[in-house]
Amino acid sequence: MTISVIGCGRWGAFIAWYLDSIGNTVTVYGPEEAPQIHEFINTRTNGTVTFHDRVRLNTSLTEAMKSDIIVISIPSQNLRSLMQEMIPFAPENKTFVLCMKGIEIKSGKRLSQVVAEYHGRNNAIAVWIGPGHPQEFINGIPNCMVIDSENEEVKTHLVQAFSSPLIRFYYGADLIGNEFGAALKNVIGIAAGMLDGYGVSSLKGALMSRATSEVAKLISAMGGDGRSAYGLCHLGDYEATVFSKYSHNRAFGEAFIKGESFEALAEGYYTAEAVHRIAKKARVDMPICEAVYAILYEKAEPHDVLLSLFSRAIKKEF
Repeated sequence: MTISVIGCGRWGAFIAWYLDSIGNTVTVYGPEEAPQIHEFINTRTNGTVTFHDRVRLNTSLTEAMKSDIIVISIPSQNLRSLMQEMIPFAPENKTFVLCMKGIEIKSGKRLSQVVAEYHGRNNAIAVWIGPGHPQEFINGIPNCMVIDSENEEVKTHLVQAFSSPLIRFYYGADLIGNEFGAALKNVIGIAAGMLDGYGVSSLKGALMSRATSEVAKLISAMGGDGRSAYGLCHLGDYEATVFSKYSHNRAFGEAFIKGESFEALAEGYYTAEAVHRIAKKARVDMPICEAVYAILYEKAEPHDVLLSLFSRAIKKEF
């Protein structure tokens, strides 16, 4: 298959490497102003991923749009502007595969909805989500992931075409739940990092249990299947997000508590604002996500906010 990967950050670069390794014809696109694409053009490596000579690298969106499958791995809040850039190409019979996790802040839309708003009529849209870090995959450590789409034929094709001994794909059955679950696990990753920052990492077990419960409630309120929160999109991704040294969201939360700078992208920061608006509108109680929002956006004292979670009214677990 001919595949273009739009975005050459650490995840986009790994996806391009992986898709090439299983026999696809891969083009990697980055805009002219992106330093990552020039790093690859000049050296073919970012220090973690090294591309084979057959992987094509370019700064031309025109070339990228010629592929049958368009894989997108960019910051979630930049997706709408990318979709607008694609309008002159009038894409048809393409499959868009979204490999980032987030919710658009202004609209509260899932990322697949943003794509559908511009290019949903004559194209298929899928999401590729689940646990794993490039550093581990590159070293041959396998993991399980999910592909979901409202188009059953496309979903089946992608799962069968992309599966390998390195990644075992499952068929998703709840696009709403999978997208919300994947986005919200990044918020929980920030909360986990905050616990690390305070030296109370033993609370992560309670965090995972209660966070999954509140995310399940939101998924149900949004029309999805609450059970999805217990699958690979969310709970199944906790090890990679809540514990891993490679998790940007966890590292951001820890750095925030310690008053240290953090330059890498932490999608959970933006998702915290989006979910605050959505949960309020849907009248879903999400104390952990609200705690993260209060700390990051309302400048609430982190120690006081985290302690307040322990002063909530006692109730049955289920």
